[in-house]
Amino acid sequence: MTGASSSEEAVACRQVLEAIARTGDASPDTLRALATTPAAVLDETLTAFASDRGADALPALTALASDRAERSVRRAAKRALYRLAQRGIAPAPAQRRVVVVERQPERAVRAWISAIDGSGSRAVWIVFEAAYGGLKLCSLIVNDEIGIVEVAGGDITRKRLDRELTALRAEQKLPWVETEPARALGLVAAALTLHDERGTSPPADFARWRPFFSAAGPLAAVDQAAAPVDENLLERSTALLELPEMMGWFIDPESVQAEALEVLQARESRLVVSDQIKSEREEAILARALERGFPPDARTRWAHRLREMAWIFEATGRPEPARLATSAAAGFADLARDLRRHPLARAMARRALELAGEVALGRVSAAEVSRRPGPTRETPTSASPTAGSGRIALA
Repeated sequence: MTGASSSEEAVACRQVLEAIARTGDASPDTLRALATTPAAVLDETLTAFASDRGADALPALTALASDRAERSVRRAAKRALYRLAQRGIAPAPAQRRVVVVERQPERAVRAWISAIDGSGSRAVWIVFEAAYGGLKLCSLIVNDEIGIVEVAGGDITRKRLDRELTALRAEQKLPWVETEPARALGLVAAALTLHDERGTSPPADFARWRPFFSAAGPLAAVDQAAAPVDENLLERSTALLELPEMMGWFIDPESVQAEALEVLQARESRLVVSDQIKSEREEAILARALERGFPPDARTRWAHRLREMAWIFEATGRPEPARLATSAAAGFADLARDLRRHPLARAMARRALELAGEVALGRVSAAEVSRRPGPTRETPTSASPTAGSGRIALA
């Protein structure tokens, strides 16, 4: 190659570089043209271009050093950039592209609830699915007077969940029904509302679960609409107390202890009185027990409990108890109704009087028959399914 031709190639190469510097980019045709320039000429021209223009040469040299250019062009451009860097001239660091992946909140995918025991407590299981498919089981006991009583749970596999459910159904004392997650979430929302109204706090263990329920948004407790009283069904509603899941339905014996003592004293009295007087006395005692055990707010709670039991009976294929519970609920909800004309209320008060008498006679312990809110022997505990033997025990 002659010196004249090398000079011409260097001039042409420099013109291309200047054009790239003006436009700020290099077209594919320009890159191909530079690739045909002899390596020595290209290297010498790029070195001179960088030396002459300094920092102004950086955009063009950076474009030529990219993967778009041929290997020979990239190598020459990188050498020119290195020489500029030796002089303290370097491109600004490339900005890192930060990809922000929004974390999806856990969502409730399955839920189960138990029937309600005589203290207003029930068990709730809610399975949450994380963004990547992992499952977490939150196990709670909620009470319609005090809110959340117990909470536990943690990570669980689908196989483990199936085992726990099988064991629970085999051992439970109360019906255990799968439901739509919204219903279970609503029960927890109602329990949290109770804490707010009472100025109390859920158990400390609930803190780690609170974000799961906050992500679900505002939810209201699910309740069936009030139905009119069917007098025929109401008259037969005492049959509900013969069902295994409602054997513990009675007012707290402690609340009618004074009335129970009156009954015992009347029975032990040696005074001879007519059957009519005995009946009137017992009716007066029962009326006071009804008034003490069923104030207006308690009547509202019992109405809600009975509507929830009606739903449980329907879900477990028992329409007749469901109808009886619905009518009994309507009788409690009608605050104008005299509870002395409510057969189920009377039966619940009588049962409480009998048990309070048994306590007074020392035949049973007060703790054994207490209807104070909280987990009872009828309610599945919320012991963590990931601890110990892994079985969900019954209290």
